Amino acid sequence: MKKLKFFYFLAICSITLSLSAQENYFPSEDKWEEKQPSDFNIDPSAAIEFAKNNEYSESRDLRQAILKGFEHEPYHEILGPTKRRGGPAGMILKNGYIIGKWGDIDRVDMTFSVTKSFLATTALLAEQQGLIDSFDDKVKEYVWDDIFEGPHNSKISWEHLLHQTSDWSGQLWGGFDWADRPSSSQNIDQWRGRELKEPGTSYKYNDVRVNVLAYSLLNVFREPLPRVLKNEIMDPIGASTTWRWYGYDNSWVTIDGLKMQSVSGGGHSGGGMFINTKDMARFGLLYMNDGSWNGKQLLTPQNISKAMQGSNVNEKYGYMWWLNRGEGNWKNVPEHVFYAAGFGGNFIVVDKENDIVVVTRWLDPSKMGEFMNLLYQNL
Repeated sequence: MKKLKFFYFLAICSITLSLSAQENYFPSEDKWEEKQPSDFNIDPSAAIEFAKNNEYSESRDLRQAILKGFEHEPYHEILGPTKRRGGPAGMILKNGYIIGKWGDIDRVDMTFSVTKSFLATTALLAEQQGLIDSFDDKVKEYVWDDIFEGPHNSKISWEHLLHQTSDWSGQLWGGFDWADRPSSSQNIDQWRGRELKEPGTSYKYNDVRVNVLAYSLLNVFREPLPRVLKNEIMDPIGASTTWRWYGYDNSWVTIDGLKMQSVSGGGHSGGGMFINTKDMARFGLLYMNDGSWNGKQLLTPQNISKAMQGSNVNEKYGYMWWLNRGEGNWKNVPEHVFYAAGFGGNFIVVDKENDIVVVTRWLDPSKMGEFMNLLYQNL
């Protein structure tokens, strides 16, 4: 009798584990199932109405919006493509099912610094494939030109670049590191002559250094990063064929005798990831499921966990994903939530514990915390 009870116990455990493993739904390439929010005791209607009514206020002509947004930067110019944007759009997923959507979710738009989270993903792939032995390695060991030469730049590791703590010094594609988001209290001579910080000791959000990471990864893969992302991530998760990842007009290099474009990590000077809302949601769903897509492990859970660890100098920033913790976080939203964020109110928000993914397009970024509060009040 005891043996029989034990076998019943094992059978129940097996069924429970099987149901748990199948709990999250994965959309096919041509079909994405929707469910009523009430099936999950959620009411996202107030948050959706809020998103519709709080559009990013700057011009839909993004070329003009970019020039205005970064007009305080010396020598700033548009180097890559731009595109006139659409209106507010977004999706809310629960367990992979669509429980809310608004706007044109098939429209391809610029996504600005959300691109950085895609770039970080290619870095994770490089480590998984053994192209990078360790993110603690110095990048100069992998990139053999002079971009990491000198007593300062030679100390920079992959993790420093991923955490934006490198303080890399130099010029790339015509952009000076010191001219990216400078303090308004300094003049040009002060910017140029600043004292360099030891790599790993100071955080600075800086697109020039992000582009240095993209260039370094291109040297490691020796093929264009959009092709790597397409083959290893976007095709396996059933993304559309409409997304594009651009660099600058002057960011072409020769690798093994072939011309390749080094892509940018955002749209600060044009370029970056152009993508629709649904493909952003698929990408978020991959991260929500610890890198697994319908039984296939595309990214290791260990690497994703590592990517969501803040640095010693900024607990809010992982490997180019923002972490909802510390001062200035979204109040009443769990601290385990992480997100990709871009200019103009582009966000991919991931809550692994509650199996939720949220994508917003062109929501006033200053209102994002209020939007998230409305959503979580109705969970």
